[in-house]
Amino acid sequence: MAESKSKVLIIGGTGYIGTYLVRASIKLGHPTFILVRSPTPSDPAKANLIKSFQDSGVTVLKGDVDDRESLVAALRQVDVVISSVNGEAVASQVKIVEAAKETGTIKRFIPSEFGNEVDRLEIDFKVLEGVFQTKSSVRREIKKSGIPYTFVISGGFAGYFVSNLANDNVSSPPRDKVTIWGDGTTKAILNTEEDIATYTIKSIDDPRVANKFLHIRPKENTLSHGEVVALWEKKIDHNLEKTVVSKEELRKIIEETPFPANILHAIRYSIFVKGDQTNFQLDDNDVEATELYPDVHYTTVSTYLDQFV
Repeated sequence: MAESKSKVLIIGGTGYIGTYLVRASIKLGHPTFILVRSPTPSDPAKANLIKSFQDSGVTVLKGDVDDRESLVAALRQVDVVISSVNGEAVASQVKIVEAAKETGTIKRFIPSEFGNEVDRLEIDFKVLEGVFQTKSSVRREIKKSGIPYTFVISGGFAGYFVSNLANDNVSSPPRDKVTIWGDGTTKAILNTEEDIATYTIKSIDDPRVANKFLHIRPKENTLSHGEVVALWEKKIDHNLEKTVVSKEELRKIIEETPFPANILHAIRYSIFVKGDQTNFQLDDNDVEATELYPDVHYTTVSTYLDQFV
């Protein structure tokens, strides 16, 4: 008889990556729960999203990370907790850890990571210190708690860095001019949000991933900015006019751009200039998603770009 799948609570399930996590959890057959401040929010788009989740079988729980009683009550109903809270709320995840310790029944906690490996990079800009250092401190609290965990290192979101070739003020790949960050040769890891969510949900009942870093590193999606642009040029059979922003120029842009607009530039520097996603080797604490789950047919950057041709 097949084992039952874990009940999953997704905190931040109406947010950007959270929406993908909820859909992946449903698709993979997990009893899925989300925690919301209000099941009927005033924002029509959010209300419609929650309604669509409910229609798909998702259980909506009213509560808040800052409301200990409602948080503990929610955690008592599930086996696994996935947090996908945004950067401003990363520190609040310590409250989830404390609530999980109180219940004593959570068999896996996946905090809001879904980006760079923050403990194996040097922070170059003060604007990134807050979120990156807070993620590290949350990791320490999770490890101290004794609650089994998985830290998901996803690389860059395709929706942020491929759909617009990492350029500003465009919603699809440009067809005339493109900005290249750095010299265009530094390797980055770029995955679709759907694939990131699928690998995350696949891991929650997998003992091989307990207390490990799950890295999503498809070889076909480990590309430089220049290679992504070249893929696009080949698809449209046209070379783009390129403006190259050097390492020094990008540093100056970051220093002169006001918060919060400078955050994206600082992340571009981290990914496309320094190579923070690819400049370290995996060790015994790391597992790689495409090796663990060869049955997942992930979307390559090349295939992702086809939708825009």
